Amino acid sequence: MKQATKSINVEKISFVDHNLLKNLCGEHDKHLKLIEKLEPVKIKAWGNNITISGQNENVRKISAMLQQLYSIMEKGWHIHSSDIDYAHRILSEDITFELARIFLDTVFISSQKRIITPKSIAQRLYIEYMRNFDMVFSIGPAGTGKTYLAMAMAVSYLLERKVQRIILARPAVEAGERLGFLPGDLADKVNPYLRPLYDALYDMIDMERASALINKGLIEVAPLAFMRGRTLNDSFIILDEAQNTTSEQMKMFLTRLGFGSKAVITGDITQVDLPMDKVSGLIEAGKILKKIESVRFVYFSEIDVIRHPLVQDVIKAYARLDKEKTADPRK
Repeated sequence: MKQATKSINVEKISFVDHNLLKNLCGEHDKHLKLIEKLEPVKIKAWGNNITISGQNENVRKISAMLQQLYSIMEKGWHIHSSDIDYAHRILSEDITFELARIFLDTVFISSQKRIITPKSIAQRLYIEYMRNFDMVFSIGPAGTGKTYLAMAMAVSYLLERKVQRIILARPAVEAGERLGFLPGDLADKVNPYLRPLYDALYDMIDMERASALINKGLIEVAPLAFMRGRTLNDSFIILDEAQNTTSEQMKMFLTRLGFGSKAVITGDITQVDLPMDKVSGLIEAGKILKKIESVRFVYFSEIDVIRHPLVQDVIKAYARLDKEKTADPRK
């Protein structure tokens, strides 16, 4: 018995502004060619029109994407190839999602005049939680914007005088007994562990201004151990690489939170570097704090990776390996 072939749907969209449409299509239609790689559709542009052909569900998604992106461009946004990829990923999760909620939600404008906005539904939720709650955990793989967005939010809060200082902390997990064998004084020994935080900071503010804020004590970058015994009021506090905190360290950090402060805790629970006999404070916190109403957790996946597309493939490959090991411990 022959299977019924699925009918091909063709949809035509007309646009008013030819110049905006040119940007939407990209130079030599590169944006349209990218869409054809992302989704099994055929797209043709002529004049002020675009036609999309393919299965109904695919055509509907791409039609919604192009019309929403065009509407966003009418508000002054210039579309790049990365935006096409982000928009496709978002609508693949939820075809009814309003892209403007992400693309037009400016978190911060960096010193390089780069507009920092969320790039996925999870990132949008993350930003919403940071604005509305005083303690937020963000958990997921590298490249999902956990630390970067937290840094952008922290800098915006400082410059808008919503907080008096920023505190950036990281566990120097490999320090321990081997710290003494590293060259230099204590600052030299722990600096390599804090370098990623400095990198993100300098991406937000030019180095001269950032250095001035650090010298004034308005921005503090320090190992987690330096938080002990302190109460941190009117601060935006970021704990990065929190999967490498012990249970005791996490409890110590979370109880530093003072009045008028926000704490954002980021980490990747698949990248724990603690000794085998130590419980990750981040994993434990996820279990014991999830029922507290004023604490929020955001979980990212490879869908949210905002790096080279190859990074997504690497994360998926390792995730498959982890599943195989779980199924067969001998591997």
